[in-house]
Amino acid sequence: MDIDAIVKKMTLEEKARALEGEATWYTQDYPELGVPKIQVSDGPHGLRKMYRDGKTITSVCLPAACATACSFDTELMETIGSAIGKECQAEDVAVILGPAVNIKRSPLCGRNFEYISEDPYVAGKLSSALIKGVQAEDVGTSIKHFAANNQEFERMYGSSEVDERTLREIYFPAFEMAVKEAKPWTVMCSYNRINGTYSSENPWLLNEVLRDEWGFDGLVMSDWGAVSDRIAGIAAGLDLDMPGSRGVNNESIVKAVQEGRLSEEDVDKAVANILRLVEKFVSKRRKETFDREADHALAVKAAKECIVLLKNEEKVLPLSKEEKVALIGGFAEAPRYQGGGSSHINSFRVVSALELAEAYGSCTYSRGFSATEDVTDEALQKAAVEAATEADKIVVFAGLPDVFESEAYDRAHMQLPACQNRLIDQLTKLGKPVIVVLHNGSPVELPWADEVSGIVEAYLGGEGVGEAVMDVLYGGTNPSGRLAESFPIKLSDNPSFLNFPGTGHKVTYAEGVFVGYRYYDTKQMAVRFPFGYGLSYTDFRYSNLRVSRDSFTAAEGVTVSVDVTNVGDRAGKETVQLYVADQTGSAVRPVHELKGFCKLALEPGETKTATFTLDKRSFAWYDVESKDWYAANGSYVIEVGRSSRQIEYTAEVHIIGTPEKPPVITPDVQLGELMQSPYTREYIQERLKEYMMKFTQSDSETDEMIEAIVRFLPLRTLRSFQGATNEEVESICKGLQECIDRQTQ
Repeated sequence: MDIDAIVKKMTLEEKARALEGEATWYTQDYPELGVPKIQVSDGPHGLRKMYRDGKTITSVCLPAACATACSFDTELMETIGSAIGKECQAEDVAVILGPAVNIKRSPLCGRNFEYISEDPYVAGKLSSALIKGVQAEDVGTSIKHFAANNQEFERMYGSSEVDERTLREIYFPAFEMAVKEAKPWTVMCSYNRINGTYSSENPWLLNEVLRDEWGFDGLVMSDWGAVSDRIAGIAAGLDLDMPGSRGVNNESIVKAVQEGRLSEEDVDKAVANILRLVEKFVSKRRKETFDREADHALAVKAAKECIVLLKNEEKVLPLSKEEKVALIGGFAEAPRYQGGGSSHINSFRVVSALELAEAYGSCTYSRGFSATEDVTDEALQKAAVEAATEADKIVVFAGLPDVFESEAYDRAHMQLPACQNRLIDQLTKLGKPVIVVLHNGSPVELPWADEVSGIVEAYLGGEGVGEAVMDVLYGGTNPSGRLAESFPIKLSDNPSFLNFPGTGHKVTYAEGVFVGYRYYDTKQMAVRFPFGYGLSYTDFRYSNLRVSRDSFTAAEGVTVSVDVTNVGDRAGKETVQLYVADQTGSAVRPVHELKGFCKLALEPGETKTATFTLDKRSFAWYDVESKDWYAANGSYVIEVGRSSRQIEYTAEVHIIGTPEKPPVITPDVQLGELMQSPYTREYIQERLKEYMMKFTQSDSETDEMIEAIVRFLPLRTLRSFQGATNEEVESICKGLQECIDRQTQ
């Protein structure tokens, strides 16, 4: 397909039509020019291909991102991506709309179940692996929602008020990493405004950052209905308007070009990007089989890798077939395994835990409460308690009903249904071990956590979750999931609590970079379960931490290794986590940040080595003034451990050779800053010698007071205390800047 030639042949009206979707799921076609239409489909945890009559195909529902993130397994994510890619080829779908990598700022976000993590590094690494898997099958992805879309409340109009450093360090990196490492075919811009400008018409976001800085060369599409001003959007880098305006915007585009308000060159760029997307898919189109049986088996396998064992007091798990086990709760017969909204799959096969109970031993079942609503049924609860009295152990299948969390609205609270909490409380009073299995898309408050013996977090584990849970409960699979988000004790502990979901059509990200564990750990605040946490049926020992060098430049980086041994009696998997703690004081930063993870599969007695390579970005923070990442000279602590709260080994390293940041020269710059900077110290000491002596000769103040006064005096105070003219202050500023320029050029 000669794209340049096709664009030249198209009339302006044809170009305008090309820039919007044809119906809900298709691009426009131009048979006379050899350009077919292609179809996109919702995802990202299964193919939700929708026909024109609104019906969806029967598909395999893989675990949602809230679950797959807990695998901390890039190989698994790539395998899942490959399966989805093959499904798309089989169903003639060119682009799957995912993965979704928005940061979990608040546990209340209604769409958290399809987002990966509160940590941008985890979100970036796992999404990159999924994208690579999909696109290896010659099918595109659409990483979403770019950017700062962290709630459903007013998502189509509200403005996310976020400072640039926070955007760069928290809300951009997952997108940046995926763009650079996995090269997604498309990026989907979000509905919301960012600091007052819609994402769909934000040239800084779509052109300067995404294309110019990160090198993205694919197509930018809108979320469905996210376009406000189509003309501004084209100029800002938005190529494809989905699902389109049914032709309404076409005339506006033509008129804007004719009147000189929109460059036809910008229109041509957008059309060319759409044609390149079409060519990518159709040029490598192939026959493929959507093997639902095989993909269901993958869904079960993936769910097993994602389950997180949160509590296992006195090794109450795994269960044995000889024990009498009471299964309680509506989720045992009707598991909640996916979220509501655009990612909802018409599932191929769902097997509940109850259907499998007979194969695992002596199990009885009592519903106790519904899986779909929060209604206390006294008769059901009484029957459940009676059934539990006859058992050796009690397993409660609890969770959030569909109505509690979904796309389009946020949760009102962080609690489980009251009927569930009430029954669990009653069961703990029987004096028998109680294990709770959770089916939820985001953290919940657990008022009974200290009273139960075991807690198993299954999240929304896809259509295979029932099979996976029973296998984990009875020890067929050793759980290896780790939390990709913190579980606060209560909602008000969350750093966004006072600023979620916002007022006046704005939400202020006042917590800045202190999101999730970055906040809890820095505050030394108690949490229910920390980021990265998860238990196993075996035990692991860490040893022999080593770094390739103690001192290095930021450009050189460092390699870190640690040995891990399975010292238990069964095979298991351990996720080794590496955090970096900045000790330089060059900026206000979290106490530590995740910069690497590695999942190791170990047989009993086996030892393997986890190795991490840390580059400049592993140590740096984003300096808004210089518009660059800055890793200051000085001390950093490498922390290696099992979670953000369980660090096994530390090593101190030093960065050297980073040029000092010169002060920003204005009349408001402080004398102390100028005196401390190697760029300006000598100039200030010579030029302002008499001014400095005026304060040091005073005998009415203490030395400490004099030092503080001088340190915090702005240069402009020369006018007040020395009678300097504006011209003299400006001359000093000019001299300082020239001094800096000579040393930095």
